[in-house]
Amino acid sequence: MASSTLVITPSMFIALIITMGALLVHQVEARAFFVFGDSLVDNGNNNYLVTTARADAPPYGIDFPTHRPTGRFSNGLNIPDLIGQQIGADFLLPYLSPRLTGKKLLNGANFASAGIGILNDTGIQFVSIIRMFQQFHCFEKYQKRVSFLIGAEQTRQLVNEALVLITVGGNDFVNNYYLVPDSIRSRQFALPDYVKLLISEYKLHLKKLYDLGARRVLVTGTGPLGCVPAEMALRSSNGECSSELQKAAALYNPQLTQMIKQLNTEIGSDIFVAANTAQIHADFISNPQAYGFSTSKIACCGQGPYNGLGLCTAASNLCPNRDEYVFWDPFHPSERANKLIVHQILTGSTDYMSPMNLSTILALDSRI
Repeated sequence: MASSTLVITPSMFIALIITMGALLVHQVEARAFFVFGDSLVDNGNNNYLVTTARADAPPYGIDFPTHRPTGRFSNGLNIPDLIGQQIGADFLLPYLSPRLTGKKLLNGANFASAGIGILNDTGIQFVSIIRMFQQFHCFEKYQKRVSFLIGAEQTRQLVNEALVLITVGGNDFVNNYYLVPDSIRSRQFALPDYVKLLISEYKLHLKKLYDLGARRVLVTGTGPLGCVPAEMALRSSNGECSSELQKAAALYNPQLTQMIKQLNTEIGSDIFVAANTAQIHADFISNPQAYGFSTSKIACCGQGPYNGLGLCTAASNLCPNRDEYVFWDPFHPSERANKLIVHQILTGSTDYMSPMNLSTILALDSRI
């Protein structure tokens, strides 16, 4: 029987490359997810930085599936984890994680860094953090890395079809304007003018995200800044929220929603979706028992008045029933509060989500 030799012709080689490309395309059909912002959404980037803004020691992560700290500022899952579950995404890896390689890149990445703000001078006390412009630079480098895997065109499609979450702004008040009495920013700007500065700078950040290919972006506002245990410990005498910080949130959040509406009009499409997280928080802060919480004033983990002073550490007071607390630590919601926030992001009315909620987004995009 005569032996035969397989000869690969140029046309066969091209067909083989096309087939391999199709296999890779099939692997990226699941929607990618990208996260930008501060400690409310950081999944552990700051673990790799020389900074005091870290959550990589117990009791953080006590209710995470591994029961170990991960860098999330939560007792368990944070907002990106819970949104990711709704879109079928795996837990996102921090961009700085050495494990973010190969096929894992196709799931997306978390670029958030605790301590950062809209402004570059926010969080300077934390030393090494990934500011917004640096997060976007990392996103550019991410896209180049993915291009080596699946090509430039498929990378563009992956980014265009991805869901993006950005959460930033609270630190510009609590860790900048109101950080110390007579701060530099408070001497430069009256509060209404400072809010205008933040909104104008945030608009530039959102435009940059659009330029980098983002086409479905959830933009959260601040929570009720004056009601977090840290601010109550510093500014409250009778358990009331700080009126000055509440005023700041009341000025900022409506202007953020209006800016997003204007930006969508300029682009000609509902790219950006505003999540009214201040109202979502306000619901269970004003009436915690109606949502199954025992308190919205005292942090589960901390020390001092309202457990609002200092950091959450192994030496802190620690509640045994985390689900009964709105706040996990002096600044951050508990996992259960995060679940309520994400529920409104997913299904909330236009009082909470503008111009549409996440369920509507997913339904619309499934028809494309």
